[in-house]
Amino acid sequence: MSYKQKKFLSNTPLAEALQIYHEALKAAGIGGPLPGERIPVSDALGRVTSEAGIAKISSPFYHSAAMDGFAVKFIDTFGAAETRPKRLAVPVQAIAVDTGDPMPDGFDAVIMIEDVEKVSEGEVEILKPATPWQHVRLVGEDIVATELIIPENHVIRPVDMAAMLASGHTMIMVRKRPRIAVIPTGTELVEPGSALIKGDIIDFNSTMLSAMATECGATPVRRSIVKDEAVLLRQIIQHALLESDLVVINAGSSAGREDFTAQVIADLGKVYVHGVNIKPGKPVILGIAQSKPVIGIPGYPVSAALTFNLFIKPILYALQGRTMPEAETVIAKLSRQVASSLGQEEFIRVKLGSVSGNLIATPVTRGAGALMSLVRADGIISVPAASEGIAAGHAVTVELLRPRYEIANTVVCIGSHDNALDVLGNFLKKKHPELSLSSAHVGSLGGLLALKRGEAHLAGTHLLDEETGEYNVGYIKKYLPEQKTVLVNLVYRTQGFIVRSGNPKNVRGFEDLVREDVVFVNRQAGAGTRLLTDLYLKRLRIDPNRVKGYHHEEFTHMAVAAAVVSGAADTGLAVLSAAQALGLDFVPVAQERYDLAIPEQHYATPMLQALLQIVREDREFRKQIESMGGYDVSGMGKVISPG
Repeated sequence: MSYKQKKFLSNTPLAEALQIYHEALKAAGIGGPLPGERIPVSDALGRVTSEAGIAKISSPFYHSAAMDGFAVKFIDTFGAAETRPKRLAVPVQAIAVDTGDPMPDGFDAVIMIEDVEKVSEGEVEILKPATPWQHVRLVGEDIVATELIIPENHVIRPVDMAAMLASGHTMIMVRKRPRIAVIPTGTELVEPGSALIKGDIIDFNSTMLSAMATECGATPVRRSIVKDEAVLLRQIIQHALLESDLVVINAGSSAGREDFTAQVIADLGKVYVHGVNIKPGKPVILGIAQSKPVIGIPGYPVSAALTFNLFIKPILYALQGRTMPEAETVIAKLSRQVASSLGQEEFIRVKLGSVSGNLIATPVTRGAGALMSLVRADGIISVPAASEGIAAGHAVTVELLRPRYEIANTVVCIGSHDNALDVLGNFLKKKHPELSLSSAHVGSLGGLLALKRGEAHLAGTHLLDEETGEYNVGYIKKYLPEQKTVLVNLVYRTQGFIVRSGNPKNVRGFEDLVREDVVFVNRQAGAGTRLLTDLYLKRLRIDPNRVKGYHHEEFTHMAVAAAVVSGAADTGLAVLSAAQALGLDFVPVAQERYDLAIPEQHYATPMLQALLQIVREDREFRKQIESMGGYDVSGMGKVISPG
């Protein structure tokens, strides 16, 4: 069968797409719980019961001693008192028992060992009478035969497993785990660990999606990578339908010339939705074939994860007879404005931190291909389709990706980027597992303004005052005049031009940036490196518009290095450690002081003191920073300008 390129892509609103697909699944008889299977109780943790668990036996199933002591007949103890002790014959009237021992026939009480005085081998003395069934566990005290232990559609916990065993069960009926076929597609994809050539993309999405399915209680079956060939894709989907309850095809869901997923699903069954009005994740495909859900999701990792949660996760829970748990949410204040396209619902990843009792949400990288934005994100906010964005300072609802307690124990650093912050964050987690360092890269000036707004615990900064030649102090006085701020040195570092190995364009200074054959990559406005660049251009009377790439902005030193190593730029200003990390050459320009600006109200808190203790005292930390190249740690931890 041959396939011609077709365009199915629409722009269905999210709520409408979910409703359309829900009704289609219901009409096809899909979405109800899967049948049950019998498994050992010992293997049942996290599984969902397909029928009620009814006690076969009582627990305990015999009368047993609840204390160490002597079993007695309570009637034989009448009249005992401290002033008139009573003696009982052993073993006729009293028999020694330990906790859990079966009660001797005819005996109906236990006297604790500490209330019994042994007179002789054949006689004991008691000081008070026993009551009927005193210190005795009766048959069925915990569980009575025929009693309901756990109901149907119950997620089995460790205590449930114990109760089932105690009530006489060794096997239990549970829902079959939904089998979900995960099919990665793309001629450019290669297996992890392969030798890479230009144009290759490592297939990591299928592992991520499989793990997400496992978290939902499903059994993922990852298929081998399928090249962009419609006939081959059709064969793989057909085979997957035979052995799976749900099929997910990753990539090929848009309307490009090698995007065949929608056509193949339509050929095998029916496509109900192709294209949902969300960002990221628009080119999602919702179909049914052979009475099973078949869903195509985009290839970009953020889009893949988002659409999995929106469309696939609910089906996996329904197949197990489970109600999908509602996501935990918090209300936070947005640290900076978020602009969004009108008419499209957008999901924004954010970092969270508790600063002065307020939860602050800071947006991170927004690209659909930015996998690390998911790694670093603490939550997600939604910008409605009818909105053009959300203003800074606005209260937003954040769907959490991390537990609340982790967010409460997060040190929020907003400001200039330096690789030393990543190392510091790792050491903080290593030395204090309960703490985390969240670093948002908005530039030195942006960091000071975040401190002014009360949105961060500290800011990384390296702002050079052109008039005084001093770093940071003048800017703190200017932008934080009423806020007492402690300035702690982290490192002195070397800034310079990052160039490809051998410096093929022979870049030696800022004068070379105006050459026709040199393409520059800049840092974002407000970054200390950007201010340093502008200072040198001003001194040399170079018009920034003459510099090719001046308006190409990156937010970190590593991003500048990546632009150079990829060939997107010939050079960019960054720190030496970034060049060495990617095997690039370096032309030094200046040494600068990189400090941590800390408001006085945060300085003495346990979280900040734990972080500063590493900066000031940890030799291993200093050694690792020095090994990265281009750093002077002689002033590390020194207070430059106390409040």
